[in-house]
Amino acid sequence: MAITIERFGKHRSQLGESPRWDEEKACLWQMDCRAGKIFRFERTTGSLLTCLDVPAPCGSLALNADGDLIVALKETLLRMSPDGSRSETLARIDDSHSNLRLNDSVGMADGSLIVGTMHVFRASGEAPLGGLYRLTPNSALQQVDSGIAVTNGPCVSPISGRFHVCDSAAREIYSYAIDTEGQLTDKKLFATTNELASSPDGCCFDTEGGLWTALVHAAAVVRYDPEGKLTHRINLPLSHPAGICFGGAGLDELFVTSISDSGRLRAEGPFDGATLRISGGNFRGNAQPRTQIAPSSADCGS
Repeated sequence: MAITIERFGKHRSQLGESPRWDEEKACLWQMDCRAGKIFRFERTTGSLLTCLDVPAPCGSLALNADGDLIVALKETLLRMSPDGSRSETLARIDDSHSNLRLNDSVGMADGSLIVGTMHVFRASGEAPLGGLYRLTPNSALQQVDSGIAVTNGPCVSPISGRFHVCDSAAREIYSYAIDTEGQLTDKKLFATTNELASSPDGCCFDTEGGLWTALVHAAAVVRYDPEGKLTHRINLPLSHPAGICFGGAGLDELFVTSISDSGRLRAEGPFDGATLRISGGNFRGNAQPRTQIAPSSADCGS
């Protein structure tokens, strides 16, 4: 592949995560989860258009059909206007622990949100709290799986329709069938990344059903075909890539967020913490569904 890798804008995050391409506004959203920041960047230069503050640590964001943001905080899910002028808490997970928080999420075709947790610094043999949760369009929160230590990269294959998600602690990627009620069934191992000496982090699919994931410990992004076979690797000029999504006018660019200081991972190179744009790879992404989460009350004032 004749690819080009460039820095997208001048911003530097501590824990750059949750890149989301906004097709309606032709811009990129992302978070700094350690700093409690939500950013929106101009589509070509990467100049900063919006900066919102949320309580840290935070996990991810999703774009709602009405333009609002659905934000995963430590233990709660928040609905926020895109200018930050109003917000409301939608739901809260039952488990609570100083080392447990909500992490990555994805909007589903039925308008729901699936979000997972990460439970770090566990004792040997200690089962992780939390798991995977489904927020319905009417803001009901349902737990749909458990036993995942560090959730990352939830996404749905455009070919098989199966839901995929990483357990970064186990260095494994799983797939599930999605039933008519939006529940996850038929869990299967899709791929492991042990041989790549890294955990998988953020993920996204291309139109051919290839799953791309950021190798957070190996300074690269890789692609698996629909059967879980490694097909491509792109090495990056930074240490810890984290989030990944397709974007750009033709959805033919990969945006990769990264880490400079997550509290557990640190790097001080010139691109660490930056967002990269990868073009020329001859792959395209899919338009992603927006959540359709309704307000939980008539008054959404913060």
